[in-house]
Amino acid sequence: MTHTYSITGMTCGGCVASVEEKLAKITEITSVSIDLAKAEGTIDMTRHIPLSQLQEALQPKYEIREKYIADTQNPKEALPIEATSKLAQLKPLFLILGYLSVAVVLLNYKDGSLNDAMLDFMGLFYIVFSFFKFLDLKGFPESFRMYDPLAKVIPVYGRIYPFMEAILGLLFLMRIQIPLALLVTVIILGITTVGVTKTLLDKKSIRCACLGTALKLPMTEATFIENAIMLVMAIAMLIQVYS
Repeated sequence: MTHTYSITGMTCGGCVASVEEKLAKITEITSVSIDLAKAEGTIDMTRHIPLSQLQEALQPKYEIREKYIADTQNPKEALPIEATSKLAQLKPLFLILGYLSVAVVLLNYKDGSLNDAMLDFMGLFYIVFSFFKFLDLKGFPESFRMYDPLAKVIPVYGRIYPFMEAILGLLFLMRIQIPLALLVTVIILGITTVGVTKTLLDKKSIRCACLGTALKLPMTEATFIENAIMLVMAIAMLIQVYS
């Protein structure tokens, strides 16, 4: 019986070798084939192995999810696995963005200043998103560099990124060095958005690290939209500053 899984957390050939080695140690598994580009693995086994057992073998660095099961003896009787919908997977992200939006409205409904509202949104966005990244400072860089071009080239960038977000959040909320904070926002989110766009176009199945690794979010169009909103606000405010 052949099972195909989505495996996230792999960044190089060494990761592929590690995953293959860990899975091959399970007695019922006869062969393992990993495709790094597609972030998936094809496993031949003598009997169906629970996903929890496979995940336990890969802990804590990699995450494995079922995509589909195919019986090589009788392909017509392939057993589809019901995947969680994108909307359900992204529920935590939508809830957080909703709470941020409500908080911004409550903070600014009396004054009605659009500029202050955007600064508060960006500040709260960075503070909340950096919080989730701080929950796993060791695991975040590996997930982040799966799609961020700069983090791939300069690994230390992924390690300091949560701190950069926290600092930017404080600058926006305290109204300190706003032009600089806006410029940095355009640069870092612009770079990330390029990586997100390429990942989506390549149809790769990887984890989104926007909320760190504590929440297991898939990379979807929602990640692009989230970055685009921040970029549009930052660019609009930069134009106002320098016009």
